Amino acid sequence: MEESVIRNAGSDTELKYQLKLQDLESQVLDLKVKNDEILRENAQLKRENNQLKRMPLFVAVVVDLLDRGEVYLRQQGNNQEYLTHVNDEIFRQLKPGTKVAVNNALSIVKIVGNIFDSRVRVMELDESPEITFDQVGGLAKEIEEVREAVEYPLTKPEIYERVGVEPPKGILLYGSPGTGKTLIAKAVAHQARATFIRMSGSELVHKYIGEGAQLVRELFSLAREKSPSIVFIDEIDAVGSTRTNDGTSGSAEVQRTLMQLLAEMDGFDTRGDVRIMAATNRVDMLDPALLRPGRFDRVISIPLPTAEGRKEILKIHSARMVLGKDVDLGAIVEMTENATGADLQAICREAGMMAVRREARTLSHDDFVRAVRKVRAEVSTDLRMYT
Repeated sequence: MEESVIRNAGSDTELKYQLKLQDLESQVLDLKVKNDEILRENAQLKRENNQLKRMPLFVAVVVDLLDRGEVYLRQQGNNQEYLTHVNDEIFRQLKPGTKVAVNNALSIVKIVGNIFDSRVRVMELDESPEITFDQVGGLAKEIEEVREAVEYPLTKPEIYERVGVEPPKGILLYGSPGTGKTLIAKAVAHQARATFIRMSGSELVHKYIGEGAQLVRELFSLAREKSPSIVFIDEIDAVGSTRTNDGTSGSAEVQRTLMQLLAEMDGFDTRGDVRIMAATNRVDMLDPALLRPGRFDRVISIPLPTAEGRKEILKIHSARMVLGKDVDLGAIVEMTENATGADLQAICREAGMMAVRREARTLSHDDFVRAVRKVRAEVSTDLRMYT
């Protein structure tokens, strides 16, 4: 009996020790986890402390490379210029225009490379537009002029060299809204297999002094880096209107941006792999310096489509539609005098929506007639609002 009591007491004591041991082991694990967290936090604080102690680096641009490893630099921000010396390894990687990081002693620490504003990166299309000239109707003559000035210098430069002709540096498309100016630019970029960089003139107008000019510089720098490329500036009258002296800081900033744009256009190589296109509805507002030969060498009017052009455009936009036997595009053409390409596209879309609304299998001629009346009524209402 006593032996049984002693054994039970011993087993209880052993169990208590085991539980206590497990509890201690659990505490040790918790302490190890906390210790690891403290070590990681300590390492992070050390890195931040070292970063704070380290002297800041300044960005400079290589202006020229001289003999014996000397580099002519211009510091960004204050435009100070100075000479410094680098080792042969870095010297071989440098060229005029390269961005570098320099320390307080004005020694080159590393090469930064070109860093572009994120707004400029957004303007670049990763691939050529899918629009082709088959989707542009009624503008055969204008399209050929654009191709001669933009596409052929990129795809057939040897022809110009052989003949001894310098292709136009840039072209300006002008005409009423919706006549196909942007469509032509996209089709040219597709045909030339070039990087297409599209922007609006209003995107170059900024609040802070010098920001618009800096954006222009980076835009054209990106175009050269991504060549062959086409820079298309839509609604260029927002930044390229005739310069006036009204004394406001906003007007002065727009003029600074325009002058930077003029300088960049003058700097183009006449047969380079960067072409510039622009479009506007108000060519009468543009500054004469922008229109002179050497900048926009070719100014092309994009007119309203003729009757033959309207029929061609209607065929393009209705190609995928199931038309009824009673549809007469010739009659629709007669009803759409002075309509733009955008108006005709809207008419085809509205005719399709009317057929969908009545759950028809095909589009009828009446669908197109009602679509013409609806679109024409909307256009007339818009015109009355702005007159």
